Amino acid sequence: MADLDFAGVSPEEFAKIVKGLSNKEINEIARDEVLRTRVLAEVFGRMGRQFRPETAGTLEALIRWKVGDGHEAVYETRIAEGTCTVTEGRSDAEPRVTLVMGDAEFLKLVSGNSNPVTMFMTRKLKIAGDVALAAGLTRYFDIPKA
Repeated sequence: MADLDFAGVSPEEFAKIVKGLSNKEINEIARDEVLRTRVLAEVFGRMGRQFRPETAGTLEALIRWKVGDGHEAVYETRIAEGTCTVTEGRSDAEPRVTLVMGDAEFLKLVSGNSNPVTMFMTRKLKIAGDVALAAGLTRYFDIPKA
């Protein structure tokens, strides 16, 4: 995984790779700060391309993502005027919803290998703010299937 060219991997291939990883293997990736940073940057970097503006309509929202077990990475997704932009780090703006999850849960969620409702019900995904927005987020993105 360390020598994988993430930029050359399609979302569907990425989903298959994640599906084949155990939680232990994902946690090993998370402990390697360089690899973890590469994976998160690639996933969040693709979010704008996976965005489906036709489903968002007039939606305007700031979504804050807190990913990690102990060492949290923070990203923000802003949906407005039919676009989706992602920035690393926390802004001063108030998010409409904040999603908090571990590294393994995040990778499974964004690769279509986990059900967000199940994750929420089992407390693997914590939501602060607009729960209805969080519940519908997957419809705004092309989520790959393994």
